[in-house]
Amino acid sequence: MKTQILRTGCALALLAAFGAAQAQVAGTWSVRVGGTHIKPQTRSENLTAPSFPNTKVDVGSASALTGGINYMLTDHWALDLPVGLPFKHSFYGDDAIAGVGKLGETKVVPATLFLQYRFGEANAALRPYVGLGVTYSKFFKNRSTAALSAITGGTPANPTTASIDNKFGLTPQVGLVWNFTDRMFLDVAYYKSFLKTTAHLSSGQSIGMRLNPDVVSVGIGWRF
Repeated sequence: MKTQILRTGCALALLAAFGAAQAQVAGTWSVRVGGTHIKPQTRSENLTAPSFPNTKVDVGSASALTGGINYMLTDHWALDLPVGLPFKHSFYGDDAIAGVGKLGETKVVPATLFLQYRFGEANAALRPYVGLGVTYSKFFKNRSTAALSAITGGTPANPTTASIDNKFGLTPQVGLVWNFTDRMFLDVAYYKSFLKTTAHLSSGQSIGMRLNPDVVSVGIGWRF
């Protein structure tokens, strides 16, 4: 009986060790949930005529509940797909119209697919990584304020509205995975999206914006 118990214990220990070694090997899937903060680094062009000189805009930060799906192609290379709720950004007057306040808001879904390289051994507790992704930013539910109408000739009966071009951009990334159990991990990442888009107003005017947001994401995940 003791021999059988010893054999069973050894077998379970080997299985546990094998499971730990399989932490991030080829073919492993993982999911995570957490939050992401996006801070645009806005460089606005001037609003096209007719407008005051140096009429520009700034874009506010936004946070949302997010997560992600990851697949290990090899022990080091992975595909990563962040997912989450839309981000809501507000637009404000800047430069010559800095005092007018909020001009409008939009929701955006930044859909990104990353190719990542993870350093260290597959069963390491800490694995830093770098990634490069392609982001497609889809803007929707654009809303404008009375302040926007006031500076563009709109009226309460015919307010100025806006639409924003959907765009692709490159997104480099750095991050760290902390595997605090065989299955569970903490994922922390910073990335920079290089994004330029244009807002078109119903008044016939337009304004180009280089957003280039800084992005910080944190998630708790499960590997299977």
